Amino acid sequence: MQLLQNRIAAEGKILGNGILKVDSLINHQVDPMLMDACGLEFAHIFKDSGASRILTAEISGIAPALMTGVHMKLPVVYARKTRPVTMPGTVYLTTAPSHTKGNMVDLIVSPEYLKPGETVLIIDDFLASGATILGLVRLAEAAGAKVVGVGALIEKTFEGGRSALESLNVPVETLVRITSMENNILHFG
Repeated sequence: MQLLQNRIAAEGKILGNGILKVDSLINHQVDPMLMDACGLEFAHIFKDSGASRILTAEISGIAPALMTGVHMKLPVVYARKTRPVTMPGTVYLTTAPSHTKGNMVDLIVSPEYLKPGETVLIIDDFLASGATILGLVRLAEAAGAKVVGVGALIEKTFEGGRSALESLNVPVETLVRITSMENNILHFG
């Protein structure tokens, strides 16, 4: 998606250790028009997926997932990283490594919002190692739901996430692929 790639090229900052800062677009400040365009693109890509619900991770996945949900007319559930007092006693919980935090984070979903037999489309901000997306897959499976597709705004192809998701046997689509961040230069592919 050229619009997203142009914005990443103009505003993205390589921080080292494989971290790409896109805070001005999706992580801290959100460009709603850009996220709307990305959501529309995902809705087009996954229109025949049969999804009944969209699942993402708190917090950076919420904007693209929400806009995809608007265009697909589907509810969006996000896995919380901390458990609020309003959540029931029994939850679906897994852990995944956070590249930007440098530690493991919890991913928690209430069974009120992820039910057996549902078909789930996972939308997130990055596909890097695939660890967060695989955590979301584990949550869906624990609920008895079926994952029917995975979408991410940005794929860092050099981190191997796509191959980590191959066993899912579902479409994996990304809007922008970054093939290298060596020498502080973004290379798109």
